[in-house]
Amino acid sequence: MSASEAFVRYRKVLVWIAVVLGIVLVAIAIVYWAEPAKSLPSFFPGHEAGSDHHHTKHGIAAFLLGMACFAFAWFNSGPKKDAPASENR
Repeated sequence: MSASEAFVRYRKVLVWIAVVLGIVLVAIAIVYWAEPAKSLPSFFPGHEAGSDHHHTKHGIAAFLLGMACFAFAWFNSGPKKDAPASENR
């Protein structure tokens, strides 16, 4: 396997990881927006027993990170552009 083939395979793996991570982060954002702090899973930052506060900023941050993962995947899933050939004069 050549170095360029290894790079293309590595890039494809990164794209899939970014897509999965983006889906997870968007789902986390929805949970932050839909559930009050007392109903969040205990491992989520912002979980507070007895609190009816919604962590809107946490949801916005998770959503934006998810969108950034999708953008990364989009820009890295396109065709690889070859460097322009230099002219010999």
